[in-house]
Amino acid sequence: MKIKNQNTVPSKYILFILVIVCGALLISERFVDGGGPLRWIGNYTVVPMQKGINYVGRWMSDFTENFSTLEEMKQKNEELQSKVDNLTIENTRLRQEQYELERLQELYKLDRNYGDYEKVGAHVIANNGTNWFSSFTIDKGSNEGIRENMNVLAGSGLAGIVTEVGPDYAQVRSIIADESNVSGMILSTSDLCVVRGDLQLMDDGRIRFEKLPNNDNTVEVGDQVVTSHISSRFLQGLFIGYVSEINVDANNLTRSGYITPAVDFSELQEVLVITSTKQDMIDAGKKAADSNEGE
Repeated sequence: MKIKNQNTVPSKYILFILVIVCGALLISERFVDGGGPLRWIGNYTVVPMQKGINYVGRWMSDFTENFSTLEEMKQKNEELQSKVDNLTIENTRLRQEQYELERLQELYKLDRNYGDYEKVGAHVIANNGTNWFSSFTIDKGSNEGIRENMNVLAGSGLAGIVTEVGPDYAQVRSIIADESNVSGMILSTSDLCVVRGDLQLMDDGRIRFEKLPNNDNTVEVGDQVVTSHISSRFLQGLFIGYVSEINVDANNLTRSGYITPAVDFSELQEVLVITSTKQDMIDAGKKAADSNEGE
């Protein structure tokens, strides 16, 4: 049998004591004008809790606003990136068009410089697989009237000569090829020379000339070199390049040196093919001479 604890205070007495204490606190709070014990207890309990709730509320509000702002910034960034991409594409297109326009203007100028010859424009569609266009293929052939030994122009002058022709393509050997020999002439003195291709020299951006007579005629750096009238395959007067160096040979009878080509053989895209060969010109001259004799 459980024995009841005699020292236990009845709960009604505890409640009565708490009521008296609360009443006393309320009365004292009134007489001390709000600076009593309740305020002291509130400062250490309710106020910190209220501050915490306010802080959490402000944090949640700031977080919501920041999240909304982040979403807006993300959307604006995507819109700006799309505009940048479009402008980049447009700028690239305009630069390509500008580059193409400059090439076409250069080709048009070249066409006018050799206005006495009929020409066909063509695109370069392949090269020999090296850094230099020592030989290359164009997209015009016999269907467009292209024949072997037709001279090919690019840049500011002579690029090469047609060596092989198909219905829709032609193969061109450039003047920088190792096997290329062109009869040249110093434009300022009319002295003849031989211009030889050399791919190794093209690493320095030049080709070689030799067998120039060592006479009293002065040939200087910067003088123009063109194709001569005695060439069997190249038309007369086609610009080859500028003299960049000249020296007297050991035999003291001839001079040799180097030429800076008029064509950039590291990049060829469009060319002009003169549709008359040197043999056509010779045959036309003979025909005219025979006609004059018949009269």
